[in-house]
Amino acid sequence: MRTVSPAAMQIVKSTAPAIEQYGVDITTAMYARLLQDPEIAAMFDRAAQESGEQPRRLAGAILAYAKNIDKLQNLGPAVQRMVARHVETGVKAEHYPQVAAALLPAIRDVLGEDVATDDVLAAWGEAYWMLADILIAAEAQAYQEARSA
Repeated sequence: MRTVSPAAMQIVKSTAPAIEQYGVDITTAMYARLLQDPEIAAMFDRAAQESGEQPRRLAGAILAYAKNIDKLQNLGPAVQRMVARHVETGVKAEHYPQVAAALLPAIRDVLGEDVATDDVLAAWGEAYWMLADILIAAEAQAYQEARSA
């Protein structure tokens, strides 16, 4: 399981105000990239995308993560809901690199290079993969439990 360096943690926390202000723009840009893959697009509720509900939900989750990256225990219930939803929709470990490849450029596109510097993107990359590892492990367990039931 990957961890986030203290320096990266601080950088991620410091971006919370920008995430609060521009989070929906970031997630909307991310989904525009991600949903170009028809296999991934098929996993999503079209109505939730078109209404903006899904980008708003993800922006809220990213903001909560930025604010609580040093207190992950605060995110337990949110992570459990995310895991349940991912298992419901068939998210697999192999989808996570595609999300990273859509999210990190979206952060730079929306915030610009002056704010989303290489250091900021590297910190968010560390943060993303730490959370992805947590989700992948919890989802693998949930899939296993579902097969055993």
